[in-house]
Amino acid sequence: MREVAHAVGAEPLTFDPVRSRGYGRVCAHLRVSLADGRRVFVKHALTADAAKWLRKERVMYESVSGPFMPEYVGAYDDSGTTLLVIEDLTSADWPPPWSAQRIDAVLASLDELHATTPPAAVESLETERESITGWSLVAANPEPLLATGLCTVGWLDGALSALVRASEEAELGGGDLIHFDVRSDNLCFVDHRAVLVDWNLARVGNGRFDVAFWLPSLQLEGGPEPSKVLPNAGTLAAVVAGFFAVRAGLPPPLGAPGVRAFQRAQAAVALAWAAQELSLAPPS
Repeated sequence: MREVAHAVGAEPLTFDPVRSRGYGRVCAHLRVSLADGRRVFVKHALTADAAKWLRKERVMYESVSGPFMPEYVGAYDDSGTTLLVIEDLTSADWPPPWSAQRIDAVLASLDELHATTPPAAVESLETERESITGWSLVAANPEPLLATGLCTVGWLDGALSALVRASEEAELGGGDLIHFDVRSDNLCFVDHRAVLVDWNLARVGNGRFDVAFWLPSLQLEGGPEPSKVLPNAGTLAAVVAGFFAVRAGLPPPLGAPGVRAFQRAQAAVALAWAAQELSLAPPS
């Protein structure tokens, strides 16, 4: 593929498909051996939306450096082909399982990320409050959430006003650079250092949101309850619950047939967490 050669400055010899650990199917993932002895990881956009996401991710790789980032190798974007090339991390240590040491490593990498100056092109989390927090959208149309069986009409009627209020009051704004999609398929460990991948959703805002967003999936993979990792999360727990609750009952998006089941599982954890933080009755 001449586009890969253009991006990396060396002749590719072999292309080995890599099965994605994520839920999207809109990029081809390839492990490529190069004539100069290197191995690299190539993301090839298969749709117009994926091409847009790779361009956003490219901004991060070309503007941000730190121990939480993979090594950026190059990119190609011309004539309908959009590629992003980074170091090959397929042989890194990908969780789960989780341990206290691994959790601490992720938190340390997030601290370093949040202290990094954001690129000017990265959008603000605050400008997307309604779609992120979700509860006002649930209030307008509760049927998709109720159809999941995650809660009853009675529980939602009793809890909704507090959840909407919490989502409106939550601190999303700030100057921290955040990943916004921290979960096990987007991170690995290299020499005990947590490295984050898939940067197309990066935002500027409250760094605590980054941690809160990760915690439902962490518990589902055998990690501790969210309150053990982020005590006194308060309104941020409601935001995370709303993010998953408003999406869990919707049809799957194009190219991600399995994502709703995962969002439903995360919503179950996050709803219980939010209820605890807001002193509400447990979901029933």
